[in-house]
Amino acid sequence: MRLDTKYFGNITYDPEDVLEFPNGLFGFEQEKHFLLLPFSGSQGNMLCLQSISAPSPAFILMNPFSLKPDYAPLLSREELQLMGVTHSHELCYYVMCVVREPVGESTVNLRCPVVVNPDLRRACQVILEGDDYHMRHRLDEFPKKGVE
Repeated sequence: MRLDTKYFGNITYDPEDVLEFPNGLFGFEQEKHFLLLPFSGSQGNMLCLQSISAPSPAFILMNPFSLKPDYAPLLSREELQLMGVTHSHELCYYVMCVVREPVGESTVNLRCPVVVNPDLRRACQVILEGDDYHMRHRLDEFPKKGVE
């Protein structure tokens, strides 16, 4: 299928690659279907979460483990059930990034990751309990090796 995207122009995609968000994303509850598209040269650490309904919305996501290797999100029993797993470590995690100039002032939201079950092609955005993670961690807080 063909799709006009915000960052990649017109692309062809396989419908089997579409992620379903049963509850949408926070603030975008009506958007239920997205593609996860890696940016060239990012070694899979920076991706675009692209709606399949229109070029926007499209969100910049990052691999939180490339920034903070000890990142340890824990989902509630209900969230795990929605995702079709029994343990948090069975899932893939991405965090939303707000890009700013200079890049070090860009922020990532470690508190509200996008969670993906690649086997079921199902995803959701969650709010983690506790005070370990915040919604605005600046990229320049992380070691330089994590921002390659």
